[in-house]
Amino acid sequence: MAGVLDKIMRYARSPQGRRTTEQVRRAAADPRRRSQAQQLLRKFGKRR
Repeated sequence: MAGVLDKIMRYARSPQGRRTTEQVRRAAADPRRRSQAQQLLRKFGKRR
């Protein structure tokens, strides 16, 4: 399992990983995207 975490950490520190992180942060700050994510979580939360 440590190998997978190491790969994730290496990707997060890479330039491409930093760009991806920034894109996700911008999407999370958008109210429309946030409401879409909340609806999706509610939809999947009902299945449990």
